[in-house]
Amino acid sequence: MLCHSQIMPTQKTISKQAWTELLLLGIIWGGSFLAIRIALDEIGPLTSVAHRTGWAMIALWIICAVMRLALPREPQIWGAFLFMGLLNNVIPFGLMAWGQLYIESGLTSILNSTTAIFGVIAAAFFFADERITLSKGIGVSIGFLGVATAIGLKNFQSFDLHSLAQLAVLGGAVSYALAGIWARRFLGGLAPQIAAAGMLTGSTAITVPLALWFEGPITLDLQPSTIIAIGYYALIATAGAYLLYYRVLTVAGSGNLMLVTLLISPVAIILGALVRNESLGPNAFIGFALLALGLSILDGRVWARLARSRR
Repeated sequence: MLCHSQIMPTQKTISKQAWTELLLLGIIWGGSFLAIRIALDEIGPLTSVAHRTGWAMIALWIICAVMRLALPREPQIWGAFLFMGLLNNVIPFGLMAWGQLYIESGLTSILNSTTAIFGVIAAAFFFADERITLSKGIGVSIGFLGVATAIGLKNFQSFDLHSLAQLAVLGGAVSYALAGIWARRFLGGLAPQIAAAGMLTGSTAITVPLALWFEGPITLDLQPSTIIAIGYYALIATAGAYLLYYRVLTVAGSGNLMLVTLLISPVAIILGALVRNESLGPNAFIGFALLALGLSILDGRVWARLARSRR
């Protein structure tokens, strides 16, 4: 996924086509959690990430070539790509894939939704024009209450692999938020297709050696279900979703893209239940509702409309 804080918030009126594309993006990213979990039945987390970044990188560079986009030549830009790949792909993809070995796909998607919460905090820390206002403070606080509720009190009382997996996913969300800061500072002005392809090149340069070192040779001699899962989350949910993301950004504005966050988790929860018989406790659903409330306060539009309707 792309981190929402990479783009300065702008809001536009959403057309029916934009709504359709927003929904499609939410479904695509929501389905990625199931696809990753299916692949993890046969390959390790690092190999899973290497497949994801590698095939997506190839697909995006082909698209850049077809579009005849200029290749950056400045060494500092490629250094920025490498670090961006670490923050936005290697760390979050790796932590979340490992976490999914021990927690449900739906819960992973709920905790992944905290990216927007951490993004607000990171932006306030690094940028003077992104101070935390009263409404942002309330939204962040309710969001964290939702996270604590989704994790559950018992997991704060006993520390095991299940608890560690949830912390790993949250660590991935923090990394997404920091990637947004890095992108805003060092990757502004690049064509989005080039930025995405360059980032995936940097992440592939890191993940392939790590996968080879820790998990052995990377192969396509895999079960058909694993091949299909890899193809889905690499080509559709990464390369294709990046292109769709930037299209939706153009027609709907970055403020509306936060709505995708609220679409991803229900899709992931439903698919996890249907395909893998996963079930979540009531605390996970209550936590997601609180997190959604916090995100809506950060977005602000719902509450602004309510205030106007009372006048």
